[in-house]
Amino acid sequence: MLDARFIRFLMVGGLNTLFGYSLFAVLLYVGMHYALATALATIGGVLFNYKTTGALVFGHRGNERLWRFIAVYGVLYVINTAFLWWANRLGMNLYWAGFLLILPMALLGFMLNRGFVFNLPDKTLS
Repeated sequence: MLDARFIRFLMVGGLNTLFGYSLFAVLLYVGMHYALATALATIGGVLFNYKTTGALVFGHRGNERLWRFIAVYGVLYVINTAFLWWANRLGMNLYWAGFLLILPMALLGFMLNRGFVFNLPDKTLS
C-alpha cells in the first residue's frame, strides 16, 4: 500500500509536470533548441516545484533547503537533456521523448528529494 506522502507527491507532481512540460512544449514550439527549452523549463519548474513539493508533500515551508532542491533538479536536467540528445540523434519526436521521461524523472525526483533535500526516512511504500 502506498503511503499518503507518496500519493501527495504524485498529485503535486501532476501539477508540477503540467507546468514544466507545458513550458517545455511552448518553448520548443516557438523554435527554441531542446537543450535551452529544457533548461528554462527546469529553472521555472524548480521555483514552482520547491514551494509546492516542500509544503504539500513534505510539510516544509522554509527556503533554507532551496540549494539542495536546485542540485537535485540539476541532476534531473543532465539526465533529461542526455536522453533528449540521444533521442534526437535517433530521430525520435522530441515531444514524445520528453513525455516518456515524465514518470522516470518523477520517481527519481521523489527519491532524491526525500533523501537529499527533505531528509525523510526511506518509507515510501508500506
